[in-house]
Amino acid sequence: MKKKDTKKSGLTYERKNFWKEADSEQISAAMEFAEAYKKFLDAARTVRETIDFTTALLENHKFTALPAKKGQKRVFSVFRNKTMAIAILGKKPISEGFNMVAAHVDAPRVDLKQNPLYEDSSSSLACMKTHYYGGIKKYQWVSTPLALHGIIFKKDGTAVNISIGDKDDDPVFIIPDLLPHLARKEQYAKNLADAVDASKMNLVFSGMVEPGTEEKEAAKGYALKLLNDAYGITEADFLSAELELIPATKARDAGLDRSMVVGYGQDDRICAYTGLMALLDNMDKTPERTVIAYFSDKEEVGSMGNTGAHSIFIQDFVAQIMKQNGESNDSVNLRKAFMNAQILSADVTAAIDPNYPGVHEKQNAVIFNCGVGIAKFTGSGGKSGCNDANAEFTAKVIRIFNDAGVYWQMGELGKPDEGGGGTIAYILANLGAEVIDCGTALMGMHSLYELCSKADLYSTYRAYKAFLESK
Repeated sequence: MKKKDTKKSGLTYERKNFWKEADSEQISAAMEFAEAYKKFLDAARTVRETIDFTTALLENHKFTALPAKKGQKRVFSVFRNKTMAIAILGKKPISEGFNMVAAHVDAPRVDLKQNPLYEDSSSSLACMKTHYYGGIKKYQWVSTPLALHGIIFKKDGTAVNISIGDKDDDPVFIIPDLLPHLARKEQYAKNLADAVDASKMNLVFSGMVEPGTEEKEAAKGYALKLLNDAYGITEADFLSAELELIPATKARDAGLDRSMVVGYGQDDRICAYTGLMALLDNMDKTPERTVIAYFSDKEEVGSMGNTGAHSIFIQDFVAQIMKQNGESNDSVNLRKAFMNAQILSADVTAAIDPNYPGVHEKQNAVIFNCGVGIAKFTGSGGKSGCNDANAEFTAKVIRIFNDAGVYWQMGELGKPDEGGGGTIAYILANLGAEVIDCGTALMGMHSLYELCSKADLYSTYRAYKAFLESK
């Protein structure tokens, strides 16, 4: 008796490789989509820059900031210049639910301390003290070109935007590493996590002094003079500033076949960008359900604060658009809207790294080029701190993707007890919504040079677009 081919019969689950299965039109679309994405990564280097970039794009597409005139259906709101939400109002009442793609726009980095500038007595160099933000491997940030971005408010309240290190003729900055010849006791004898001491991640800022000066801290004094000449700031202005160090590199094609993108900040701006493009591409028609893209801040440090996902902002935004839609936005109706909502927690996941495959279980892992990754749960250990999406909603999302011809795969972050990580999924689920994690797989997550597949990037966009359009 001839055996039945279970793969052809549809009895088995099998990932599909985009490059193998997609037609030439889809492949061209994926390559083209990546070109605009790289420009976005180069322009939106920080949280504030991402919000500014998005705001300008929305205004070009005739979106209106809330509060808006009666009848406006394309609206957005920005809060504290670090978090925002965008909506296209649908045909159905918002109290019957909405479709949301929720990403975060902060990324691991190294910040300058509040009082950073000092002259090092041993080297006579002007240096800056730092404090890292989020889960970084500290050794990756030393001896690499860094750019300085951020905002300073002068005594009169005037804002000064800082961006040094991105242009070809800009200087860059370095946190110098210890040479291997002298690292035996200081670094080699320590665990990898402790080899670079956070208190020694000091930035070399400048080295010149004015000729003939007798100033005691001449290097620091000259650095302050340069800053004052260029920006009109004083040392006291650092106390309230937000200044961060990021890699002084541009997003680039990667791989001989140019099938990948390497760049900083893809966790999680890759999901923010694909979510934004998915929403903008739903503009030409009025959706059945209201569609929302939500960009939160501070996910890398616990989503706390007034711009993190734990804040009241997203609830207030939904209340505002209910009012804009002519609905009651009292607490009962607002709760009803969230309890009827369906949300993709749009955050990246970890792809199998060819150098470290052992931290994954391949059967339940995400692989490059096989589409957007769906993660029913995140967390660590016994799913600690996770949302764990309901079976009904998981199946619905899969149906949406299948009906739209989206390349997708199911996977988890890594083996049980190997480590783990979380997203904002549980925060939104706590409001009663159906939520599942869904995002692009990366290699080198949280590093200065994260890697993604253009096939997965494009599949993520198509997944979010299909989801936002769903009923």
